[in-house]
Amino acid sequence: MPSSRITFLIPFDPVPIDLAFQAMAQRSDRAPARWRRPFLRWLDGVEAGWAVPLLIACFVAVWTLYLAIAYAGGGLHPDTLEAWTLGRDFAWGYAKHPPLMGWVAAAWTSVFPTSDWSLQLMAMANAGLALFFVDLISRQFVTGHKRILVLLLLMLTPAYQFHAQRFNANAVQLAIWPLATWCFLRAFETRGSLWAIAVGCTTALAMVGKYYSIFLVASFAFAALAHPGRRVYFTSASPWISIVVGLAALSPHIHWLATTGASSFTYALAHANGIAASSLSEARTFVLGLVAAMGVSAVLWVLIAGTRLKQLPADFAAMSPGLRLLVYVAIGTIVLPVLTSLAMGTDLPSLWALQGLFLFVVPVVCGTRYPIERFYTVNVTMIVAGVTLAAVLVAAPIHAVHRNDHGYEEGRNLYAQAARELTRQWRELTGEPLSAVSGDGSLAFATAFYSPDHPNNAGPFEFEDTLGLPKAAPERGMAALCFRDQDICIHWMGWVSRRVGHVVRREFTVQASLWGRPGLAREVVVLMVPPQDKAPASAADEFSANRRGTE
Repeated sequence: MPSSRITFLIPFDPVPIDLAFQAMAQRSDRAPARWRRPFLRWLDGVEAGWAVPLLIACFVAVWTLYLAIAYAGGGLHPDTLEAWTLGRDFAWGYAKHPPLMGWVAAAWTSVFPTSDWSLQLMAMANAGLALFFVDLISRQFVTGHKRILVLLLLMLTPAYQFHAQRFNANAVQLAIWPLATWCFLRAFETRGSLWAIAVGCTTALAMVGKYYSIFLVASFAFAALAHPGRRVYFTSASPWISIVVGLAALSPHIHWLATTGASSFTYALAHANGIAASSLSEARTFVLGLVAAMGVSAVLWVLIAGTRLKQLPADFAAMSPGLRLLVYVAIGTIVLPVLTSLAMGTDLPSLWALQGLFLFVVPVVCGTRYPIERFYTVNVTMIVAGVTLAAVLVAAPIHAVHRNDHGYEEGRNLYAQAARELTRQWRELTGEPLSAVSGDGSLAFATAFYSPDHPNNAGPFEFEDTLGLPKAAPERGMAALCFRDQDICIHWMGWVSRRVGHVVRREFTVQASLWGRPGLAREVVVLMVPPQDKAPASAADEFSANRRGTE
């Protein structure tokens, strides 16, 4: 008779492992290994005031180096070039976006040079400033290395490096949101006039950064109403001072909207499509995108907290009034956009909300009533340092080489070459500096930046309501350029040529280059409209000959 065997399945119990890690952490804090001691001395400097600035300075410096290597042959992102271009002419508003990103770029380049590394540093300095403002919030609730842990967990999200490097209306909010939140927390707690004024000013600043910030402002109101201290706050002068100051600070931009056709507001409303099925998908993707962005940090926190996670409900119930207020703000910044999207059928990319990730990290870390061993903070520091070094030493060179060979959809690794060649041909044709450029929006932004003449942008053509003439009067002269495979832009050139008449149309090839290694090549079509007194007699013949081959 065959023998029978009975198998007992023993479920895996993570509790002993977790307790072993906690015991290891406690032993390490009592008798740390030699290699940990410099990090512990650094953590000792948190309350002395130098540890957090050192961390942020290193973060900004190393990730700026990453951008310099990864995009060595790639040029700046079109959004960054757009911000710089808009900022050249101060205004209370611009055609596509509210003005804050342009103001920041203009202020930066009034001190630093107009170059790739300079604007890359600007983008990362904005991220560093954001982390500094987050720490201002954290220090209201915790001391010591928990403040560092908040920053480290945020550094493991994509918001403060990859999102930040694309400096635009979204990225500029990275610093403004935590600053406005810090002011709101202080105003709610103290009900002081100065903090109330600060709330009005910073929320207005957030609104001229991107209109999406209305959800932050609404979340402040929601949090104040949901908080047990609402009566004391709303019967004080604080919220009403904030409202009056905020509206006063916004009034120049509101006047600009009222007197110029509100084009930036209209552009924002273009994201509303009114399709319920689509909005459901957008809302789901919005939430999942934010969860994914927090994935690495969330896993690390689970490993740090271990079985202590079961204390979360009790920790939430015992939260300080300030942290509870912050939780309500965090809930508002998720729920309100989702409800709006479902009601209006709007687009809702998760990257619009990345600047608010700190609203979740701060309460989770600062709301724990149990101590977090410094063992874990040192370990997370090593993880952040390892990821950063791998990005700089491995990922950045690989990215640069790959993009040199395969290019970008927008052609950014050809921007500088196209701008310089157009400038050379323009000077050859007219004998004058290039003063105005149009055509494909990204190429026009790039030419304004990379051309030694720094021409004015004559109106990015793809954002015009109709395929009309550029803003620059043809009699004063202008140039436009498109990549050869941009059919709509090429047809627009033909339309402009027929309307203007005295044009010169040419084509040339530009090729990417990285550390002396040739890369992807692409054809560029340029349309030059010389000033009427500079138009060569052969311009019409040259245009006709080229048009037959390109239209």
